[in-house]
Formats: sequence, C-alpha cells, structure tokens
Amino acid sequence: MSQVTVTIAGRTYRIACAEGEERHLEGLAAAYNTRIEEMRATFGQVDDLRLHVMAAISQADELHETKKRIAALAEEVALLNSVNVSRDERLERIEARLADGLQRAAERIEELARNLNGVGQV
Repeated sequence: MSQVTVTIAGRTYRIACAEGEERHLEGLAAAYNTRIEEMRATFGQVDDLRLHVMAAISQADELHETKKRIAALAEEVALLNSVNVSRDERLERIEARLADGLQRAAERIEELARNLNGVGQV
C-alpha cells in the first residue's frame, strides 16, 4: 500500500492508497483544494469546517447531477438500440419478402421458358 501527501486548504495530509493510484489521489485532492479556494474567494473568510462541508456538498451535487445525466444517456442509448433492433427486424422481413418475390419470379421465368421451348417443338 502506498501513501501520498496532499495539501488541502493549507493543511497537509498523508493518505494511504493502492499502488499505482498515487497520481489519481493527488489529482482528486488538488481538485478539492481548488474548490475550497474558489469558495473561499466567493464567500470570504469562512471557518475551515464549514468551508469543507460546503465544498463536499458542492462536489456531491455535481456527482449527483452527473449520475442523473449518465442514467439519461443510458436510457437514450437503450432506446436507440431498441430502434435499431426494430429497424433490423423490419429489414429482415423486407429482405425475406424480397427473396420470396425473387424466387417466385425466377420460378415463373423458368416456367415461361419451358412453355416457350415446348411451343417451338410442336
């Protein structure tokens, strides 16, 4: 298990993480720190705990909205896939009818050819 050192709101923290996840964790901490600094600039001097809570709720709200958007996109993809399946099924039916029509036309042409050959032999 690895450990990284991150700084959030001027305080340093050592955090354990899985091997290979160090940069990811540092990036998350940097993003959170940026959020806190943005909130501090917007709301002025607020006590640290309240600032952390506000930043955490803000990020939780973004996560919630992102999950809703992902769910909506997943529904849209499912709908598009069902439309494609329906379209594919219609195409298969059309192709089957076309193949049947071609088969009947070929049989009719063969029948006419036999009849024409038979007429010439009489």
